[in-house]
Amino acid sequence: MTSVARPPLALLPYGFADPAWLDTAVSRALMEAVAAGEAPESLRIFRPGRVLAFGPADRFAPGYDAARASARAAGFVPVERLAGGRAAVFHEGTIALAWTFAPGRVDGIRARFAEASGLVAEALRRLGVDARVGEVPGEYCPGAFSVNAGGRTKLAGLGQRVTAGAAHVGGVIVVDGADLVREPLRGVYAALGIDWDPATAGGVSSEVGPVTWDEAASALLEVASERHDVRLETLDPAIVERAAASGRSAGAGSHRAPAKTGH
Repeated sequence: MTSVARPPLALLPYGFADPAWLDTAVSRALMEAVAAGEAPESLRIFRPGRVLAFGPADRFAPGYDAARASARAAGFVPVERLAGGRAAVFHEGTIALAWTFAPGRVDGIRARFAEASGLVAEALRRLGVDARVGEVPGEYCPGAFSVNAGGRTKLAGLGQRVTAGAAHVGGVIVVDGADLVREPLRGVYAALGIDWDPATAGGVSSEVGPVTWDEAASALLEVASERHDVRLETLDPAIVERAAASGRSAGAGSHRAPAKTGH
């Protein structure tokens, strides 16, 4: 039987919390580099700071300024995310994902969502979660490719941005601290006029007992390594500098280009 070659995937364990806008800028610069053939398909997995990431629809809502103020009052830095979707929370008990897909390897928005959400769901199942892909009624930042526990609570969400020649799928997995998701979103979603059910916001540890950040990250890497030829690589400093320069020239991170789609 002929074996099927696993597609290469560069693992980049780098996050950028200071300044808060830099991480979005790095994701954009990586997507541009991959599209230009200057960088390989890559997956960043990292521990983020306390950030409340707003999507394009949020930025045009009448209550956007009030929502940003509510986020700050709750101790979260408001940022504008590269991918689509509505406001989502990142904190130290979550895993941030940033997957830059190589040109032509996976065609179609839904196919890329399916690949990313399938990887996350399988990793969570290995941690003992009844992980399923699909929207939970009343969830925050709703989407068909959310990952939930038993159809009851949302544990992970994904968004996508598409450009000529490449695509970015970004997401967050709540390992611990579901309360740190629910509480800031109460004020933010009230300001944005979004109805949701805070009881649908969950975490891995709430479902199966204590799970550390490292254990959850290891499960993700295990599944990724089975499906891809994963290689630990260094992020090109030129990409980071390009991202920083673009953020400074845009007014410290006002990356407002509309996303194609996202959840």
